[in-house]
Amino acid sequence: MEQTIKQRQEIDARWQWATTDLFATDEAWEAAYAQCEAQLPALAAYAGKLGSAEGLYGYLTARDAAMDQLERVYQYASLRSDEDTRVAKYQDYDSKVSRLATKFESACAFQAPELMAIDDDTLEGFYTAVPALEDYRRYLTDQRRFRAHTLSQAEEALLAAAGDMAGTPYSIFNMLTNADRRFADATDSEGKSHKLTNGTLVPLMSQGDRVLRKSAFDNYYRTLDEQKNTSAALLAGQMKQLQFYADSSRYPSALAASLYHNNVPEAVYHNLIDAVHENMGAMHRYVRLRKKLLGLDELHMYDVYAPMVPDADSAFPYEQAKQIVYDALAPLGEDYRAILKEGFDNRWIDVYENAGKRSGAYSSGGRVHPFVLLNYHEQLDDVFTLAHEMGHAIHSYLSSHTQKPIDSEYVIFVAEVASTCNEALLMEHLLKITTDRRQRAVLINHFLEQFKGTLYRQTMFAEFERACGRLTQQGETMTAERLNSLYYDLNKAYFGPDMVSDEAIALEWSRIPHFYMNYYVFQYATGYAAAIALSRRILREGAPAVKDYLGFLSGGCSKSPIDLLKGAGVDMTTTAPIADALKLFDELISEMESLTDAL
Repeated sequence: MEQTIKQRQEIDARWQWATTDLFATDEAWEAAYAQCEAQLPALAAYAGKLGSAEGLYGYLTARDAAMDQLERVYQYASLRSDEDTRVAKYQDYDSKVSRLATKFESACAFQAPELMAIDDDTLEGFYTAVPALEDYRRYLTDQRRFRAHTLSQAEEALLAAAGDMAGTPYSIFNMLTNADRRFADATDSEGKSHKLTNGTLVPLMSQGDRVLRKSAFDNYYRTLDEQKNTSAALLAGQMKQLQFYADSSRYPSALAASLYHNNVPEAVYHNLIDAVHENMGAMHRYVRLRKKLLGLDELHMYDVYAPMVPDADSAFPYEQAKQIVYDALAPLGEDYRAILKEGFDNRWIDVYENAGKRSGAYSSGGRVHPFVLLNYHEQLDDVFTLAHEMGHAIHSYLSSHTQKPIDSEYVIFVAEVASTCNEALLMEHLLKITTDRRQRAVLINHFLEQFKGTLYRQTMFAEFERACGRLTQQGETMTAERLNSLYYDLNKAYFGPDMVSDEAIALEWSRIPHFYMNYYVFQYATGYAAAIALSRRILREGAPAVKDYLGFLSGGCSKSPIDLLKGAGVDMTTTAPIADALKLFDELISEMESLTDAL
């Protein structure tokens, strides 16, 4: 559906998130920023004092208070910056608070070496001497896992001070992608122009008009090709800074460092890629079905988003989407839905795209309440995105309202589980209430797209990222040509022989922001597999499964991510959740074949 891209001030405030819940005015933010900065010397003054129970407790409580205020300051600056990336004032806010976060890490750089210097018996005595330290036992135990990777105080301070510089590749990528990059309009089969942006690319390539799809694809990737060398330099810089930190802290690789920080076995990453490769036949079968249903002699990369079964009634106004999501999440109980409604009714969500707004969607958790960014275009995908991001939001809400502050922030390995479980429940709800064969086929098409886009596509991204990390570790140069070749070969392997892998798709790596998020992307795939298992258990078993699941959502980081998921009934140290999910994918392809044969 074609939408005019409005300016920020043209959008009604009820569709904008309420950043005033964080700070009433920019002046209030600036005062809080100054107060945060003024707290740093007091934190730094605890250096040399963590060797006593009283000193350790005093430092941890002071650090908690400072982090709480810093989080709010950081969140406000980030949200305002993302509203319109062209506004210099909020870009400056975002840069300032990033530098403040680096100063905070530098001020606390003595923490790790001093904690590691305390022997186990002495620390145990601290808990007796100051019983309130028990609140920090889990945190301190987890921190002391890093003994082998902790440097001297001076070295840790130096690494912390480099943090702001290390974020430069992503900052530049973000500006290039969201503020500076411009695309020629796409043109449909009737010669009508359509505004092409990061936010409209996929909606345009989801249209039935193949001329429009190809035009959007060609024009988008033409711009990426013009900027490919800059993009390659940025990604190379990202990988080099990850490798620098891994080498400095004595990790065998940047991947190992990333997973160790989240207490996830490295084998989980490699097992995912291996399990998907073992089930690549189902993906190739899907591609053959897509080619058949679209009635094409050649299936191209600009055809991958076109619905295999077109739906004439595909517009979902935002108010309707909210009701659909609310109804779909009934299996999670009324307490869960009360939080959902609170978010809907109290402007947790920034709904529509505006000029300069950050592309995509995300949820930003926090003590006040979560905030959700959307770029809503009234498509079925957008309904699922709403369910997805509110899953993140309620996960953050429950963790922050259940756990002590030190244990409330869940690690990224479990971050995609709650969001994707919501999507799975939404799909099951829509399939349950749909009796029309064509509409059921439309929904199964969407379900197949989720599998393709999450379990296969995100695993392909993870394999690409792993390869980039290995090249960097080996000292190889990451030129645009090399990255294009690597990505193109993976694309051909994943999509198989029935897909024409257009030459331009080799550049897709240069538009993926998750490659700047330190091996984040594989967790979409593992999270999706876990979510499929959880959603089916919830629908099958009811209250007991819901209780376990809400316990998981409320767990924060009180246990390891693997143990939190085991408590909800899923063991991600095995390939079983991935294999079971891909078995369901294959079954859905069979049902889709049956449904479409009868249409």
